[in-house]
Amino acid sequence: MDIANVCAGGNSRSNALGHAAMALAGTAAMLAFHTARGFPSLADSGGDNDSVLRLVQVRDLLAGQGWFDPTQYRMGLEGGFAMHWSRLVDAPIALLVTLFGETVALIIWPSLLFAASLYLIFRAARALGGEAAILPGFILGGLSLYFVGVFRPGALDHHNVQLVLTLAAIACLIDGKRPAWAGICAAGMLAVGMEAAPYAAAACVIAAVWFLFDGESGARIARRFGAGFAAACAAVFFGTIAPQSYFAAACDAFSLPQALLGVLGGAGLAAIASAPAPQSRWIGQLMALAALGAVCGAILVAGFPQCLGDPYAGLDPRLKEFWLGSVVEAQSFVALLHDEPAKLLTVYVTPLLGLLVLAGMILRAEKRREALIVTAFLAMAFAVSIWQVRGSTFSVPLATIALAAWIGGARARAERDKTQKAQFAMALSWIVSANLVWQLVAMPFLSEEEAAAGETASECYAHADYAAAAALPPGTIAVISNLGSSVLANTPHRVLAGPYHRNQQGNLANLDLMMAKADEAAELALKAGVDYVALCPGNPETNALVEWAPEGLVAGLAGGQAPDWLQSAATGPLLIWQVHVSDR
Repeated sequence: MDIANVCAGGNSRSNALGHAAMALAGTAAMLAFHTARGFPSLADSGGDNDSVLRLVQVRDLLAGQGWFDPTQYRMGLEGGFAMHWSRLVDAPIALLVTLFGETVALIIWPSLLFAASLYLIFRAARALGGEAAILPGFILGGLSLYFVGVFRPGALDHHNVQLVLTLAAIACLIDGKRPAWAGICAAGMLAVGMEAAPYAAAACVIAAVWFLFDGESGARIARRFGAGFAAACAAVFFGTIAPQSYFAAACDAFSLPQALLGVLGGAGLAAIASAPAPQSRWIGQLMALAALGAVCGAILVAGFPQCLGDPYAGLDPRLKEFWLGSVVEAQSFVALLHDEPAKLLTVYVTPLLGLLVLAGMILRAEKRREALIVTAFLAMAFAVSIWQVRGSTFSVPLATIALAAWIGGARARAERDKTQKAQFAMALSWIVSANLVWQLVAMPFLSEEEAAAGETASECYAHADYAAAAALPPGTIAVISNLGSSVLANTPHRVLAGPYHRNQQGNLANLDLMMAKADEAAELALKAGVDYVALCPGNPETNALVEWAPEGLVAGLAGGQAPDWLQSAATGPLLIWQVHVSDR
């Protein structure tokens, strides 16, 4: 809760402690619910591959793998590949594992982040809508954080960390008294993962605009924000990048381009805000900021042009078609509209309502500064969700800040007016603001496959599904990419495939093997050094491969036809064959 309390200025200590107690109570309620259900997410990841692989990375770190070496040696072709994730997330999880053991750490870590997020949501809601917004912020915030799914026990994916940092940046900017911490949080977003770059950009734009329009107060905020942002970028660079990699440029992870532009941009903003105001204050400051932006842009274009394009531009066309196109969180608004239109209700209605509420507040000059700050972040998250649905992990919780303020206003009017109309308006604001309501509305319209998810054959995400595989002599397994992380976490084996764009060669080798005819697949298995082939009949990716390549290896195995060069090694939800190729 430290980040949350840093930005609690402007309110009494007793209020801050009371709000922290509310957040902890909400977290305890969430944990009680999971306890009553037997912590199912600890026994079955439900396809949360990133959390599973994060645990593998943490285990590797604790086993002695270097801090500056994020390579996942057990996935991909021989030698593995370097993950694009930050050790900054691995470190606190590793500490919790050391102190309390793995199972307890899997519960504590996401629970702490849930508590911090909930605290920050209703602190921001209070700033926007007053005391009456706290209870709605508590209820809507708790529900939204639960249903976005990144805080359940076992959730080690870094999106929960990024959401906490985003909420903390919002709180610090609204408060206005700790802008340096807002800059640090913005840099932390980038350090944890590049998908949070839009929210870091929103924080930087807010600080710059504040500088332009708020006189000396705005200059102070911009100065401290820029200094905090630059210092944090420098600290992250030297603290997480190996010296031999200082000059290596990675567009999908924090490296030289991000550090250089972060330090230059942050220090430049701080320097401009520290300079004496020119006679034509507004014009002079705008020109200085424009010059800083032009310099940063020129460095990016001249030095790192590869980082300006589509982040998946270098991905093999086959992987775009047969892998990326099936990743749910990477789907766009257009894809959802075509394939699963009912899901639009769960992803877009709540954030859109939040934006409408904020627009009304801005037009009425009601808490305009606070509303503009929340609007900048929510609009950015909504735009990201139009491109890729993963943006809803941010947009839905952020929307609850505005919606809690709206409900708070409706509650105040209902208490004041005592009319049926006011009571109805309050009830309606509660109903339409809860994302859970829109999920229930959408449920009857979901496709049969979506509605029946988890009710058919095992999808092989449960840890118990790998007991037979773990008993086999260690080797390399060819299995669908969705199960690669689970194999690493639950067995001593290595795998060719996993749903990670940096593992392009391993994924291609695995895809070719799975889709090839039996005779060709034998040669490919030999070439890739595969010892076992595994199949999960109930996994959607298995069904997709059968559809894509009806004469391929997976299709044959799914139909009960194993070639002579494969001998059954294990049965169960996960079927395993051992490779016996004469030329091995």
